[in-house]
Parts: sequence; structure tokens; C-alpha cells
Amino acid sequence: MKAKNCLIFGGSGQIGRNLIRKLTSNNYKVTVVTRNIHQKSYVIKTQANAGYIDIVESNIFEENKIRELFKKADICINLVGILFEKKGGNTFKNIHTVFPSLLAKLSKEYNLKHFIHLSALGINEAKNSDYAKSKLAGENEILNNFPLATILRPSVVYSVDDNFTTNFMTLLNRLPFFPLYYKGDTKFAPIHCSDLTDTIFHIISKNIYSKIIECVGPEVITFKEILQRLLKLINKNRILIPLPLFAANMSARLFEIMPKPILTRDQLRLLKYDNILSGKYKSNSEIGIPSLRYFNDEVKKYCYMWKEGGQFSTEKYSPDSELEK
Repeated sequence: MKAKNCLIFGGSGQIGRNLIRKLTSNNYKVTVVTRNIHQKSYVIKTQANAGYIDIVESNIFEENKIRELFKKADICINLVGILFEKKGGNTFKNIHTVFPSLLAKLSKEYNLKHFIHLSALGINEAKNSDYAKSKLAGENEILNNFPLATILRPSVVYSVDDNFTTNFMTLLNRLPFFPLYYKGDTKFAPIHCSDLTDTIFHIISKNIYSKIIECVGPEVITFKEILQRLLKLINKNRILIPLPLFAANMSARLFEIMPKPILTRDQLRLLKYDNILSGKYKSNSEIGIPSLRYFNDEVKKYCYMWKEGGQFSTEKYSPDSELEK
């Protein structure tokens, strides 16, 4: 049987790399599009055996070049997304609305078997977030242009390669205190990267066309509980301070000056809303792929990098010694 060809945009990130390994090990051929082949290809090409992966350098808005790739593709997967806008750079609208719309149109034009798009959980409620509005607009464009598309809405995705747990452990390791936004009550259902890629592979291999699927991990954890768990895992005592909204906005405004801001005002608005199942759409469990990996068990495998003494650390953590206000 001829191997199906998967065209992936955003293949150099944590989800993309895991997905490439999953697909190619199951006899799928993969074409990965990257903006900078010199910077990204050395990582991407190690994810699969020779003959199973092609790497193409292209700006995602070079329609003529992208069009040629669709002629050979059976499935298109879009993992491209940004968490903040850069001055003079790409906007939420371009990345989350215009680009997915283009891919959906090309998927229909070239009669692709499937188009899978990665969106985000909780965007229906966050109506005052530019990020959420652009994601919703992108979903609407996709379903209008290619009704057979499947849109995945994951909660926070974590792994050793993420920008979530790794950033927080770095900050918790360095700072004597850490702010709690909205008292730390925002709920998340963190999903491990491998559970998410298992879900994507299941959708492809079983030909599931389910418009919108919410993807979550096996447990619901508040923002405050996530910080407490990370502190316990890296053997640190830190003061967790609830930050008034005015002060949070001021700090986010300052962070926005940084090249890679820790927090933006738009992200702060987004953080107000829970990031858990809405009950309005099917979940990964309901399509037959429940998440198997628990937060503590997975983070424990790589948290030693933030411990004193690394993996040979002998520190003991006492929950009674955690300072909190």
C-alpha cells in the first residue's frame, strides 16, 4: 500500500517533532515546511529515517510555492501559532485567521483527504482577548472553506520541550516570590505532548471527521496548584503572592517590552478564563483516545534540570515549609 503524504506546517515545535516521529514510524511520509531551513532542518531531519521526510523552506504566505506541495499531499496539518504579536512582525490575524483560511481553501481545491488544524481551548469564552478572537475567526474560515476539516482545541500542552513548565521552573528557581494572577484559581487540564500527538494520529489513521475536538489531560489543576506542584518537584520554597489586577496589568505592560515577554496584557485577559472541557464538543476521550499521562509523573522525568545538584540531587522537600500569602 502506498504511504500517505502528510504536509505539516509548524513541524519544528514540540508538537510537530513528536508528530513527525509518530507518523513516520507508522509508514506515513512527511513534508515539513519551515521558514528557515538552515536553522530548523538539523532538528527536523533527525525525527525520521531517510526517505520518510522532506524539508521545504518557504514563507507560509508564498502561495505559489505552497500550492505545489498540495499537489503531492493527502493530508494537511497546521500547527502554526503565536502567543504574542511582535511590532512589525506577524499578527494574530495573519497567523491564526488568514493563513489557516488559505490552507483550507487549498485543501479543498486539491481534494485532500483531511485537513487538521490546531486551535486552543477556552477561546469561546475569552471574547476580550485578541488571541482568542483570531483563533475563533480562523476556525470559522476553515469550516466555511473545507467542512471536512478537524479542529483540535487542546488545553495547555507540556513536555520537556515546552515553553510552559520549563519557563515556570526557570522563574521559580530564580525568583524569591511569584505572582498569582486571579488568585491562581484559573483551571487547566494540561495534556502531555505525546497524548496530543496520539490523538492526531488516531484521527488520521481512523479517518475521523469531527469538526471540533477538545483535547485535555486526565486531571484538572488550578494555576496555583500547578506552581505548587512544580515547586515540590524542584525542591524549592517560594512565596506565592496574589497580585491585584491593576498591578498585574502594569507588570504585563512592562513585560511586553521584552523580545519574548513572559506575560502580555492579552495573555492576562486570557488567563481569566478556565482552560477545561466546555461540554459543547467531543473530547479526545470520546473519540477513543483518553489521555494516559499525568502531570507530576511526566514533569518528574525532566525537572531535575532545575534542581540543585541536578539528577543527583539529595534535597528533601517538605510541603509544610512552603511559604504562601
